[in-house]
Parts: sequence; C-alpha cells; structure tokens
Amino acid sequence: MKLFISIALVLITLSSSIAQTINTEVLDDKGQAKLLGQINKDGLLKDAYKDWFNKNHDEYIANEKLINTFKDSLNNYTIKAFLGTWCGDSKKEVPRFYNVLELADFNMDNLEVFALDNTKDSYKKGPNGEEKGFNIHRVPTFIFYKDGKEINRIVEHPVETFERDIEKIVTNQRYFAKYYVANITFYNLNEKSIEDLVKLESNFLTYFPEYSAGSKELNTLGYWHLKDQQYDKAIYVFDLNTKLFPNNPNTFDSLGEAFFTTKNYPDALKNYNKVLELKPEDKNALDMISKIAVLEN
Repeated sequence: MKLFISIALVLITLSSSIAQTINTEVLDDKGQAKLLGQINKDGLLKDAYKDWFNKNHDEYIANEKLINTFKDSLNNYTIKAFLGTWCGDSKKEVPRFYNVLELADFNMDNLEVFALDNTKDSYKKGPNGEEKGFNIHRVPTFIFYKDGKEINRIVEHPVETFERDIEKIVTNQRYFAKYYVANITFYNLNEKSIEDLVKLESNFLTYFPEYSAGSKELNTLGYWHLKDQQYDKAIYVFDLNTKLFPNNPNTFDSLGEAFFTTKNYPDALKNYNKVLELKPEDKNALDMISKIAVLEN
C-alpha cells in the first residue's frame, strides 16, 4: 500500500511538472503579461489575453462551405504555429486561425503552438529555442506538415483568407506565402554560405522582384539578423535589398546602420552618402555622417 501511494505521488508530481511547462506567463519590464514557450488555447484564454482572443475569434465569419471541402484533407496534416502575445498581428490572426480549425473539426492534438519573446536579446525567440530550425522571422507563422515534411506555411497574414489559403495548401494548389522572398532568403542563409549566395545573386535579382512585397520585406529580415548579432547575414540581406530597390534611400540607410554597428565606418559613410544622393537633407543620414566624423577623429 505504501509503495502504491509513493508511485501515485511521483506520478502526480511528474504530471504537475509537465503541466507547468505549458502556458508559462511572465511579466515584461513594464509589468505587462506575456506567454512564452509552448502554449495552447487555455493559455490564450487567461485574463491578460482573453479579451482580444475572444473578440477576434468570435467576430470572424468563416466560410464554412469552403471549410467543408477540405476538412478531411486537413486532418492528414500536423501544424506548428508561432506567435507573440505582444504582437498585434498575432492578436488578430491567431484567434481567426483557431476559429477555422475548430470549424474543420481539426484534431488539436496535431497542433503545436509556441509563444515567442520580444526582448532585445530574445527577439522572436522562444525561451528554450523553440523557433530554431523553423526560419521564423515574422509572427504569426503557421507551418503545415504532412508525413513529417513541411508542405507550406502561412506567414503573418493569409494571402486571401485562412479558409482559401488552407484549401490551396492541403489540396496541392499553387500557393506562395506572404514574404516569399524573405522566406527563401532566410532558408538560404541557413543552408548555404554567404559566399555561395553571392555567386547566385544574379539569379535572385532576376526573379525576386516578381515575388517581392516591397523593400520592407527584406529590411525586416535584415533587422532580425542584426538584432540577433548575426552581422554578416544582416549585411548580406541589407546589401541585397539595395540592389533590388536601388532608388529607395531607406535600403541604404539600413545597410549603413549595419556597417556602423560593426564599426565599419568607411562603408557606413558610403551608404549614408548614398541616402543623401537619393534624399537630400535626410536628417538621420546627416546625423550619422556627423557622428562618424567625430568617431573617426
């Protein structure tokens, strides 16, 4: 009897420990609550999040007729979702995504959800590296797997609606997620050396413009790497962006910032001067050129 009680207590303790790893809530430096690590819907229904979750979940009018056409196919997939409870896009889109999955009678055991951080040192990262290997540069991101292989993903917002995007993904229609250029570039940076990517640059410059969402797409990706102190990758992305958008002063400003951060003042100066060629009297460029002059002297 004592042995049975001891085993029972161990099991209870283990169950409690496992439960505590889900829906971990912390406070940021302003006292605002946020979830970190693996979570589920119960976490999103906590007091700090339930108002925006319920509102965006309940007010979303899904196309149930369309959902019924792919609900059986959808259950052949598993899904990983990455979000930030601090992120406006996540607050809007994640509840809608849950709405569609529920109407599709999706097996929620096949859904894994991870909440990422927004601090300077852990920007869009999980507390245990949950984002590693999944090329997450924007949240929310929803990744669809079949037989253990990634089939496609929805990044930040659906291209049309969740119903239409999911239908295309699970019925093998042609589908390109938003920020396709950033998605491909992020993947390439993890799979190839920068030297190899530079050799392929002419190919990228040929077909990227057709799929690009504008200069902000790679600019955001560059800053993700810059914040993560992956300076060579940040400089590569910013430099590629200047070639895709050579008439946009902001692309050169970002590249200048990356060079300045790495204390490469000659190249920083070169890019800030390029900003002024395109946008005379740009205040930030003028300020940075003055700052560089002081540092070099």
